[in-house]
Amino acid sequence: MLCPVMPGMVGSVTTSAATKPVSQSAAAPEPAQGARSVKTRDPFYDNAKFLAIVLVVAGHAIEALRDVPSARAVYLFLYMFHMPVFIVIAGYFSRGFPSSSDKVRKLLTQLVVPFVIFQLAYMALAKVVGGRDVNLTLLDPYYLVWFLLALFAWRLSTPVWHRIRWPLGVAVAISVVAGLQDLPGVLETGRVLSLLPFFVLGLTLRPEHFEFLRRPAIRALAVPVMLGGLVVAYWAAPRMSMEWVFWRRSNDYLAVDDLTGTAMRLAMLMAAIILTGAFLTLVPTRRTWFTALGTTTMYVYLLHGVPVKLSGYFGWYDHPVLHTTLGAVAVGVAGVGLALLLSTPPVRRLARWAVEPRMAWAFQPRDRATR
Repeated sequence: MLCPVMPGMVGSVTTSAATKPVSQSAAAPEPAQGARSVKTRDPFYDNAKFLAIVLVVAGHAIEALRDVPSARAVYLFLYMFHMPVFIVIAGYFSRGFPSSSDKVRKLLTQLVVPFVIFQLAYMALAKVVGGRDVNLTLLDPYYLVWFLLALFAWRLSTPVWHRIRWPLGVAVAISVVAGLQDLPGVLETGRVLSLLPFFVLGLTLRPEHFEFLRRPAIRALAVPVMLGGLVVAYWAAPRMSMEWVFWRRSNDYLAVDDLTGTAMRLAMLMAAIILTGAFLTLVPTRRTWFTALGTTTMYVYLLHGVPVKLSGYFGWYDHPVLHTTLGAVAVGVAGVGLALLLSTPPVRRLARWAVEPRMAWAFQPRDRATR
């Protein structure tokens, strides 16, 4: 399911010398054309990405333990907001997305090519190791690679949202309509349309909105909001289908009428936005020991599914001791350790060819491409 925002996937996390970081007066991610300034990374966004990817890995790690009530509740709670966090940040850093040759190159090398590589890799792993009946295809995103395809589509649509008058309202309407009918599974159409409002929300945000989250009164509400969300998740987990938080099924599939399904979807959109805001409020704005790891989230996202899937294929989750509250906690902690491991330089060096292929040979020189 998942997943997250990566260095190339959200653009340059930078501020200029003429502006201040988000903790003071957050700068737009891209300076005006012709401006010459020294760029420095704003640690807030790297901190947010790293903390969110840790939650993603921990959530995937305990997915097979959802028969444990506490694990099911925590899983539901995490899935309510960890994807929206990534998508909102992705939208924010797509605000200046142009159609230049350099941006097109990044779309291909940081989204399309990794999608092809990891789509085939995960499907082959399922077929060869897991013994699953899988047809190798690029039209039906498998496991966590759907996010690369979704971000590719959302970024291409950016000029549209900049031109229309009520972009967020239109995106919410599209999300609601997506739940009214069974959309084809090809290219994860349902999920791409359902989660669209979070991307468009990111496009409409400005630095002052992030500054608003730093106000003492707002920060004082963040912890109660997150705890309240966790309490609601414990109540709702045994009463609702997890398919709701995957954002890919129609109301009919979820066995509800369109009125109920629409109300549920709108409530989930609102809850996800509130939890996303609370999460971002709690993110440190200064450099921390994990700030630099926020630049490696693409590696963590694309690679962590391999050990998680292998654990399922080899039956490691079947041990009874894991299907307890303490067992689920231990697995979740192991997921945090896995995220840290996949952020290390040796892992990045080994996987760079697949995660961040350079492929200079595949593109025309910039001067020729612009003729």
